[in-house]
Order: sequence, then C-alpha cells, then structure tokens
Amino acid sequence: MSIATDPKTFRRVLGHYPTGVCVITAMQADGKPVGLTAGTFTSVSLDPPLVAFFPDRSSTSWPKIREAGHFCVNVLAEHQEPVCRAFASKAEDKFAGIPYRLSGKGRPILEDIVAWIDCDLYAVHEAGDHFIVLGEVHALDVEQPHKPLLFFQGGFGQFSPLLPAAG
Repeated sequence: MSIATDPKTFRRVLGHYPTGVCVITAMQADGKPVGLTAGTFTSVSLDPPLVAFFPDRSSTSWPKIREAGHFCVNVLAEHQEPVCRAFASKAEDKFAGIPYRLSGKGRPILEDIVAWIDCDLYAVHEAGDHFIVLGEVHALDVEQPHKPLLFFQGGFGQFSPLLPAAG
C-alpha cells in the first residue's frame, strides 16, 4: 500500500479540511423518525437545486432513509455536539430527548439548528466504502443566527467570520 492510500495518512491529511456537521433525518413509513450524522455534505447544483451527503456503507440508518425516499438536512449549531454524537450512535431511538418538528412535507427538523434543507431522494451512487446521495431541494430555511458546528483535525469547534457576511 502506498503512503497516498494509507488510511491513517488519508484521514490525517484530509482532517486539515474543516467540515460542517449535519444530521440527516427522515420519517419512515411506520411514522418513526430516523437519522444519522453526516460530516460530508455539500451543495451540488442550482438548476435543479441539488445537495449531496455521503453515508457509510455500514450505516444501519442509511437504508431506512433511502427507503423513505426523502430526507431533511439539519445543519447543527456550535452547541449541538451532543446531538451530533446521539445521531452518530447505534442507539435504537436516536431522537430520545431531542426536540423536533415536522417540515411541510412531514420530515423531521431538529430544534435549535442553524438551517434545514428538505429534499426528495434524487440519485444514489456507489463510491468505495460510502454512497453519494443526491437530494433535490424542495424547501429550506435558516433557523437561528447560530454559528455552525465544525469538525476539524479530529475534534469539534466553531467558526467565527472575520467580517459579517453580506446578506
């Protein structure tokens, strides 16, 4: 194995790129909410409006979200590391003690987040030990003026802009 493909080196080097932390949620056919933590999320296209996240093949929550055919991206706030950890766990009820409401399309939106993006499943592609999941955005909004939760060099932190964003 070359050094470029050594998993420890790969993680160490790519850990120098900060990522936002999201919780992907959906409502199953039986009315039970399901969710997972995603540290890999991005916008993809404006026309049509598409976003993507990258669940691990070993995820037990991803197949339930895929079966639902829709999902809501919840951008976590700086103080929501416990929420991140809850949805990254193998707990049977990841929503225990975590307040949420439903979007107009009936998808779970977690409380006290930065923003949410409500999507229908657009496409899924295999990509090594993960999937690339594309969602077509149908509704989205900014919830709170919080700073986002970030993951960087193996730890959690926050971002403070040098100048206020125009908006």
